[in-house]
Amino acid sequence: MLRDQETSATPWVPASRNLATLRKAAAECHGCHLYRHATQVVFGEGPADAKVVMIGEQPGDEEDQKGRPFVGPSGRLLSKAMHESGLDREKIYVTNAVKHFKFVERGKRRIHAKPDTIEISACRPWLEAEFEAIAPELVVCLGATAAQALMGSSFRITRQRGVFFPHEWAKQLVATVHPSAILRVPERYDEEYALFVRDLRTIAARVKELESA
Repeated sequence: MLRDQETSATPWVPASRNLATLRKAAAECHGCHLYRHATQVVFGEGPADAKVVMIGEQPGDEEDQKGRPFVGPSGRLLSKAMHESGLDREKIYVTNAVKHFKFVERGKRRIHAKPDTIEISACRPWLEAEFEAIAPELVVCLGATAAQALMGSSFRITRQRGVFFPHEWAKQLVATVHPSAILRVPERYDEEYALFVRDLRTIAARVKELESA
């Protein structure tokens, strides 16, 4: 078992801030115990000159199998909402606060398990390296875990959703719900999806402002 002082990705993060180099190095990361059970690391994906970075909590089962972020049910919902709101996913870098899939097994299924603060902290050096490589203008946090990873444990989506804040890693940061939260409430799907698209439209408008500034 890793000792507390070893629970960090720092020894595996190279000095280079080239995304391809970072992605290759991340595949060997043993900075926390999650690598032992996940299929593979799921690093961020998108253009190196992206003005916008979207951060989720962690990869899901399908992402773990394919090695790519936001390609499962939540990712497909995100792509649909981005298209409706006027955001071009091809121009946005997507990543997660934690790069390995944390799960519990139930029969043949692997069910998402929320990463704890030690695991999130251990993976933070990778996230910081991604931001240094990209230098985005806007950070979009999808869900409370991602938002709290960057803004602290007191951050609440229920109170601060859609509010733009300054941040050391970008000009501005804003948070909304994670797409998976919409999928978990099928009885309120239409309402929650509409609110999500509303948030993304506000974000799309802010992106245009940043581009024209």
